[in-house]
Amino acid sequence: MKKLRFGLFENPQANDSGTSTWRHPDNKRDMFDRLDYWREITTICEEAGFDFMFLADAWGWADVNGERPEICSVEGLDLPRLDPAILAAALISTTTNLGLVLTGSTLLEQPYAFARRIASLDHLSGGRIGWNVVTTGTAETASQAFGVPMVAHDERYDMADDFMEVVYKLWEGAWERDALERDKNGHFADPAKVHRIEHDGPYFKSHGYGNSSYSPQGTPVLFQAGTSPRGREFGGKHGEAVFLGGGSVEKVAEQVASIREEAVKNGRAADSVKIMSAFTCVIGDSADEAKAKLQAVLDAESPDVAVASYAWFTGLDLSSFDPATPMKELHTELSQTQITRFGDQTVGDVLAQWHGNGVRSKPFVGTAEQIADEMIALAEGADLDGFLLTPMIQPSSTVEFIEKVLPILRERGVAGEGYDAPTLRERLLGTDDSILRDDHPGAAYRATAGGSAAAESAH
Repeated sequence: MKKLRFGLFENPQANDSGTSTWRHPDNKRDMFDRLDYWREITTICEEAGFDFMFLADAWGWADVNGERPEICSVEGLDLPRLDPAILAAALISTTTNLGLVLTGSTLLEQPYAFARRIASLDHLSGGRIGWNVVTTGTAETASQAFGVPMVAHDERYDMADDFMEVVYKLWEGAWERDALERDKNGHFADPAKVHRIEHDGPYFKSHGYGNSSYSPQGTPVLFQAGTSPRGREFGGKHGEAVFLGGGSVEKVAEQVASIREEAVKNGRAADSVKIMSAFTCVIGDSADEAKAKLQAVLDAESPDVAVASYAWFTGLDLSSFDPATPMKELHTELSQTQITRFGDQTVGDVLAQWHGNGVRSKPFVGTAEQIADEMIALAEGADLDGFLLTPMIQPSSTVEFIEKVLPILRERGVAGEGYDAPTLRERLLGTDDSILRDDHPGAAYRATAGGSAAAESAH
């Protein structure tokens, strides 16, 4: 079995995944706006050898009938939050090996400014930056805040494709990898290796010179998490690490196979996309103790957040539907994943369980041995490359996994130990170099001596 990779899912806000666990006595996430909290979390991750910390983000807020429900402020559900790029910058100097993955929206960002921000972080971190590409599933309220038109679900991915082409040109084509010479008796940069880019796409235009030079990774490691048909197509084309929301072995295996097929359709090797499943676990010395710990977490949460939380992710007010309504009858242009994941369940079923799980899949509950068994079975059965730990209570959930489950996975030979490469791409993807693989579509924009691929491939 392949060696599994591990990341930690975090969120620079008081709660996570649409749940409200901040009241639990062991939870420190209510201190999310204190740098000491993040130093503690990254130290825990780095000492354990986690490959990266993933910083989720969302623009917008919960909206039910045109208003943000009071429960959102009472429970700190959707707001306030921090900018993950600023947080990542603050953590670069406090970490040495840990990858820092931040979320950025192709709907709400401008590609030229975004490309410079990411390149700056990659330079300063020595090549430890990843980008979780999102089209902004909570776009309804976000579009109001930004004053931009709402864009339909599938068209947002068309827009994202155009965004990707601009940033590929900036990251790969504007500066050659060895353009900087820093020779005080010669060139600071070789002018023959600095290229103008030209882009006139259906959504974005950019003409001129890249604002940042080629960073240690060039393009950051590209993460993606869409599971709709259009989302899988996008992930198979661009994604280097794709996250799945979890579920049964059969369900996850089908999603994995679909993403790998999309990669092959785009001229990429099937294994060039590393697919990781989100997972949550509650660990006890016995199964009964683990169940009791889970119940304590659920008891700390208010079920009143369910309607507002679901509306935040989907734009749908479930309280306006008959509880017997099948979920498959609902439709949204926002996060379709949060409808399709419920299969044949009803609105009432979702409301009954949402406050406990939110966008997370059902947690693994049991002893450390039982959880290790479940993880290995899922990884083998679904052809996974790793897991994204989504803790219920932070930092105790993470510490318990590291102290109790990770040693078992290492004893069984399915988890590595320590850091075996300097950059996030080399470590996570197992490549021999820190830059995009040649079969990745972004590599086609790479500038080479004597000409700019970016200019030649402009619209």
